[in-house]
Amino acid sequence: MALPRSQARGWVKAAKMAQRRRPADDTGGPQSPAPGSQRAALYVHWPYCEKRCSYCNFNKYIPRGVDEAALRRCLVIEAQTLLRLSGVQRVESVFFGGGTPSLASPHTVAAVLEAVAQAAHLPADSEVTLEANPTSASGSRLAAFGAAGVNRLSIGLQSLDDTELQLLGRTHSARDALQTLAEAQRLFPGRVSVDLMLGLPAQQVGPWLRQLQGLLRCCDDHVSLYQLSLERGTTLFTQVQQGALPAPDPELAAEMYQEGRAVLREAGFRQYEVSNFARNGALSTHNWTYWQCGQYLGVGPGAHGRFIPQGAGGHTREARIQTLEPDSWMKEVMLFGHGTRRRVPLSELELLEEVLAMGLRTDVGITHQHWQQFEPQLTLWDLFGANKEVKELQEQGLLLLDHRGLRCSWEGLAVLDSLLLSLLSRLQEAWQQRTPSSVPRG
Repeated sequence: MALPRSQARGWVKAAKMAQRRRPADDTGGPQSPAPGSQRAALYVHWPYCEKRCSYCNFNKYIPRGVDEAALRRCLVIEAQTLLRLSGVQRVESVFFGGGTPSLASPHTVAAVLEAVAQAAHLPADSEVTLEANPTSASGSRLAAFGAAGVNRLSIGLQSLDDTELQLLGRTHSARDALQTLAEAQRLFPGRVSVDLMLGLPAQQVGPWLRQLQGLLRCCDDHVSLYQLSLERGTTLFTQVQQGALPAPDPELAAEMYQEGRAVLREAGFRQYEVSNFARNGALSTHNWTYWQCGQYLGVGPGAHGRFIPQGAGGHTREARIQTLEPDSWMKEVMLFGHGTRRRVPLSELELLEEVLAMGLRTDVGITHQHWQQFEPQLTLWDLFGANKEVKELQEQGLLLLDHRGLRCSWEGLAVLDSLLLSLLSRLQEAWQQRTPSSVPRG
């Protein structure tokens, strides 16, 4: 149910009143929408950064005379158009990513949220996350984003070592990071996430663990650990290729990850996903939608989405990508109401492959009930119950298949990529062997 414009303008006030932590749930995650439901998450991409970091190949641009009012208008138009095309009536979460969305005006954030609340139901307690970099997130700016409707921050610290920050091309220092973190926790207590990278060139296990332990003395209830990926076309990739920097050591990175997750577990954090750790129930509702293969709409240049265009009469989930370059995207939005550049209908098998690969990233894995929402006839027992390779993985203590469903053990989460090779192969084999009568219709 869409809100009248006058009520939409009051959404921020209602949201501020509802910013109480949801009850902690250490056995699962937020309720996941059914595959064809009229609920979805919304991702909003802000494409600009102060500078390009040495490791980053995301769709981002260095601003030169950005017309933010025009960009804001296009974000609002595209959000409303995609909500209409999708038939989504309830938005569970909003995530402002980038780029560096903390460079945007808080007015832009408020305008998007008000547009969403006008076009669909945006509950007052919906999670609204903003990615922030320390150099663009002073206390006063963070407070302004809070007044605009943001109730959760994701801060890209990446490192607490100034030499490493310079290597990564970051614009902040370790001191800047800690100051921003303190301000964020004051303004958004219990709702601040921090990112820490591992596996950098020449990085050693001991000093990195001391960074993590130092971070735990001052961080909030959510930590993400990300291993550096050298991407072709980045400055860091070139430096390693030319021998100016040593290549990251994968064995050392694996040791950092294993030691780091043990440190976090001892500190009371639940590893609820391969890279994400939370305590006191502070899971990311928005990201949980991705891992449970819920619908999500992607708004902004280069944004990705997954939804059924029910409002346009569609019945098949589509993978959508918006036009990458901001100026071209804005022209398309003004002409057509949205800048969708590519639409790829997902087959039943492709969707099940996503359900399997994404669901197993979480500690909950894939419950029988969740799987049956996507595939009511071919059960997890049918697929994996008698499979020799799956049995071997169970005997090795890496995988569990029981009355709850299919999930990785603590040890299995660390080697998920190797497990997926066998599991996806088995899914594809079983799908091809199905008799015509077992193929679900509709």
